[in-house]
Amino acid sequence: MRKGMKVDEIYELSYIDKWFLTQLKELIDVEQFLSVRTLSQLTRDDLYEVKKRGFSDKQIAFATKSSEKEVRSRRLSLGVTPVYKRVDTCAAEFEADTPYMYSSYDYECESIPTQKKKVLILGGGPNRIGQGIEFDYCCCHTSFALQDAGYETIMMNSNPETVSTDYDTSDRLYFEPLTVEDVLNIIDLERPDGIIVQFGGQTPLKLALPIQQYLDEQKLVSASGLGLVRIWGTSPDSIDAAEDRERFNAIIKELGIEQPKGGIAKSDVDALTIANDIGYPVIVRPSYVLGGRAMEIVYSDDKLVTYLETAVQVDPERPVLIDRYLSDAIEIDVDALADSYGNVVMGGIMEHIEQAGVHSGDSACSLPTKTVPSSCLDKIRTWTTKLAKRLNVCGLMNCQYAITPSGDLYLLEANPRASRTVPFVSKAIGHPLAKYASLVMSGKSLYDLEFTKEVIPRHVSVKEAVLPFEKFQGCDVLLGPEMRSTGEVMGIDYEFPVAFAKAQIAAGQKLPVSGTVFLSLSDMTKQHLATIARAFVSLGFRIVSTSGTAQMLELEGLPVERVLKMHEGRPHAGDMVTNGQIQLMVITSSGDGIDQIDGRQLRRMALAFKVPIITTVAGALATADAIRSMKKSGVKMIALQDFFSIANSVSSMV
Repeated sequence: MRKGMKVDEIYELSYIDKWFLTQLKELIDVEQFLSVRTLSQLTRDDLYEVKKRGFSDKQIAFATKSSEKEVRSRRLSLGVTPVYKRVDTCAAEFEADTPYMYSSYDYECESIPTQKKKVLILGGGPNRIGQGIEFDYCCCHTSFALQDAGYETIMMNSNPETVSTDYDTSDRLYFEPLTVEDVLNIIDLERPDGIIVQFGGQTPLKLALPIQQYLDEQKLVSASGLGLVRIWGTSPDSIDAAEDRERFNAIIKELGIEQPKGGIAKSDVDALTIANDIGYPVIVRPSYVLGGRAMEIVYSDDKLVTYLETAVQVDPERPVLIDRYLSDAIEIDVDALADSYGNVVMGGIMEHIEQAGVHSGDSACSLPTKTVPSSCLDKIRTWTTKLAKRLNVCGLMNCQYAITPSGDLYLLEANPRASRTVPFVSKAIGHPLAKYASLVMSGKSLYDLEFTKEVIPRHVSVKEAVLPFEKFQGCDVLLGPEMRSTGEVMGIDYEFPVAFAKAQIAAGQKLPVSGTVFLSLSDMTKQHLATIARAFVSLGFRIVSTSGTAQMLELEGLPVERVLKMHEGRPHAGDMVTNGQIQLMVITSSGDGIDQIDGRQLRRMALAFKVPIITTVAGALATADAIRSMKKSGVKMIALQDFFSIANSVSSMV
């Protein structure tokens, strides 16, 4: 269309309905109209027509070679503002008064804002991995808690697949995209006392600085008349300090907190220099990511160059973060809660089952921790508290740590916002952390909420990820630094093995109590081979392996039957899976060319035939413990409420 091709001609080539093509042509016509004009040449009527066709301020700025801020200023000076219409939930049978609004560039506004004390809660926006139900949970609990505290709650979110966008979750709902323009429009209209950006993940967090800049310039008085409109909780500057790698590194150094050796690459040459200085393997990722997108473990210069060429674009505006990969380290997740009076309480300290390098959203974890020494736990509590106070956190903060086999502790990252573990921790300890966080943002102290000490439950809670691999043909099942899971489940019992077994069953892993286990470990993980094999042999399982793994087991004096690899002929391991001769598979990937073909095919076959497959050493050992507990005493269902009865209430406080 930009090259002048007609609608009829495009229809003949594409068979896209002419109605849709005509709509697209109108947008192209508007774009071309804008591209030959300056911003000052656009009249009030011009801007109204352009906005009616859905063009954002940012798009207008691009077309007129101006800035988004200039477009907004010009638009407001001409009185071009959106109005808000109510969704008709009554099918026009009678007048609907449901406070469920969407914007339109029309002339009659149906919003009718109140002058009550009110709070604007920014949701998670478009639903993607890592930004779904966990943040929706936090937004809903925030709304409920602040309603009970006497505030009118206003939810802003564009995702229809959430409870936060149910019209009766909050007092008022704006079904709008999470962009600077749309948020500022609602702030101007509603003038809330507070704005909460902590509960929707990265999407609202990225809006914090531009919103704060706008509030600093405008000095808007809230509709209630009780003060200026402001962002509640942790300041946008502190949020940026945690997100900006250079600022964060300076704070960590100041506090004496250890981090893995790393650097910030602003060019390909920088990246190679840093990686060689650190030593391979390294973990690489773009800055400002959610769910570990485009994050990889890289083992050589060649792989790093390929990553830089295909995964990200390296330039000073989008630097790449490169850190030493901590092999065989235990990863720890911490959710902490801080108030504006300097009080900090650990909500929960979780130990990941899988080793560091597997994204926290894909890793199983247990609360309380299972193997971490008390000296490390004390240091984790000290570092987390120091960091929360230094960043002036008000609300929730999530920290991730790694403990090396030698016992060294490193901080991996800190996020001054709600994390995806908040619902799990809240259920595990019996305290609604999201509700507490919203109340401390409103001005209450942790002492007001009677939540002043870390809760160490007597029971064990295990979170397990639900992975979507069987829905995607050809997708490999290996876990890594980029998040894959689309949900999570939880198992609770008084012993870790039983809680882990419950979590596996809930996640769809039907653990066998007898049969044959296929073992195939990469060279990097073969040091754990004998331990894993002995665990399953002691449970009465038969072991089968390919040549390299079998040879090591034979040297250890362990019984093993050899089976051919996929490319070595038949019958091979895949045939055994097809014939139902294998009940459980433990495979760790080497990542080499053969594994990318043979290994991937075998893992996909296990998925197709619903054979449980474990891809990490820690997961294999935990699975063996779970099977042992199932054979010994079975699995007994216990109601969640029973864990928090008077007899079984919290046994100790730290």
